[in-house]
Amino acid sequence: MRKALLAPALMLSISSLFAQSPEPAPNRQPAPSGARRETAAAPDNEERAERADGPRQSDDKREAVRPPADAKDKISTTQHSVTIGGQTISYTARAGTMIMRDEEGKPRASFFFTSYTKDGADPSRRPVTYTFNGGPGSSSVWLHMGAFGPKRVVYADDEGHAAKPPYRTVDNEGSILDVTDLVFIDPVTTGYSRAIPFADAGKFHGVDADIQSVGEFIRLWTTRYSRWSSPKFLAGESYGTTRAAGLSGWLGQQGFYLNGIVLISSILNFETASFDSGNDLAYELFLPTYTAIAWYHKRLGADLQNGTLEHAVAESEQFALGEYTHALMQGDRISDQDRRDVTAKLARLTGLSPAYIEQTNLRVKIDRFDKELMRAQRRTVGRLDGRFIGIDKDAAAESTEYDPSYAAIFGEYTAVVNDYVRRELKFDSDLPYEILTGKVRPWNYERAQNRYVDVAETLRGAMAQNPFMKVFIANGYYDLATPFAATRYTFARMQLDPDLRRNVSMDYFETGHMVYIDRKAQARLKKDVDEFIRKNANVQ
Repeated sequence: MRKALLAPALMLSISSLFAQSPEPAPNRQPAPSGARRETAAAPDNEERAERADGPRQSDDKREAVRPPADAKDKISTTQHSVTIGGQTISYTARAGTMIMRDEEGKPRASFFFTSYTKDGADPSRRPVTYTFNGGPGSSSVWLHMGAFGPKRVVYADDEGHAAKPPYRTVDNEGSILDVTDLVFIDPVTTGYSRAIPFADAGKFHGVDADIQSVGEFIRLWTTRYSRWSSPKFLAGESYGTTRAAGLSGWLGQQGFYLNGIVLISSILNFETASFDSGNDLAYELFLPTYTAIAWYHKRLGADLQNGTLEHAVAESEQFALGEYTHALMQGDRISDQDRRDVTAKLARLTGLSPAYIEQTNLRVKIDRFDKELMRAQRRTVGRLDGRFIGIDKDAAAESTEYDPSYAAIFGEYTAVVNDYVRRELKFDSDLPYEILTGKVRPWNYERAQNRYVDVAETLRGAMAQNPFMKVFIANGYYDLATPFAATRYTFARMQLDPDLRRNVSMDYFETGHMVYIDRKAQARLKKDVDEFIRKNANVQ
């Protein structure tokens, strides 16, 4: 595992969910005529006022939205085994919904989870890792069926391109079940998780509300299954890293101290990924990822193309945090000569033409890069993973029609999880399993009114209060959702004490947002995470 680069040199707007979100926009196509709709829109201000001042409904309507008093857990338990690294692991799988109640015993939500626990293990010596994805609006399917669970989807090749349907699973050689028990959590309105009553779903759709509800589920599961004495870890991906950092503080306030946190494709400070007017930081921090993707598609000049990927991105990052930052800070005061020099260097590092760079005022947004890099070939590149190529209707548009890297995995994971949960884990539900849903909108960024979401300080505070908690971050070079340079910048600016700085480690992979869809990368990710958990479980 490579140590974090925390040297000083290395160190989303609030109005829109998709501007904030590192995940792709969910499918917005309307349901077919007569299709069942499970979700109502989040309450508007008038509805919230009615709840505060007293409902204006008839008695019948009030009765209809009351939480059912008989809401019960529904959990299926099955026995399985898997071979990982030559070791056969016998384990118990539990898939189902656990009812979360308030202190008066009234049900508030039905949380769907899938847990895997090694049979015969001593709970005091067996780690448990609570795992979730991001969105907001994403289920845990990606880490569950792609990274850490005992089964994974089968791809067409080792880079993770889509197989032809129908899709299937195999035993996951990259599972971490050999070193830790696993609990995959679907936040409210994702997977099979639902608010009770559903009209109250909006109460769970926000930065702080989400942290609190997931944290309360973790506390409840830990209590129900007698795991307070176990070494405890979190693993989050994308917005799930935002949640994990927030949970480090919330759980700590409950006396629930963690051994470690795994962050995959991290985003803690949304300013680093927001292409807003007046915020040039994102342009600077995305540049090294543009260079990496251009290098992969052989769009760079020979001096960079013939070298290693690491050499190309290192040069790009040095330019981004130095001369490029200086140029953008000058704004319109930059001299004509300096502007020409910066334009030429940006063209060299992105594979885009100097004329195009000039037309963008030295500022290339994600969607423009994805469309422009291979415009001459009438192809686009992916946002989640820049290695993937798409085909749009025409080559003249300003931005891409879709993200080919998301399209490549969406169908596979949807089919596989629906089949696996019902057929192998024996959990039945007629509800749609919400893979990545827009039904969580509007997402409430209450803690970030008139500023950007930033949970890095929460994580720093948790690390200070629990100096034994370690953090590992996995970064994909080709990830345009949560670029690696932004993560390095965020951790370099957390003002961690040198003693705490040693608790942070990073690794880098020649993959995109979903690091694990590449077979070689998943093998190394497993090695990194295995080592991280074994080292920090403190049970030797």
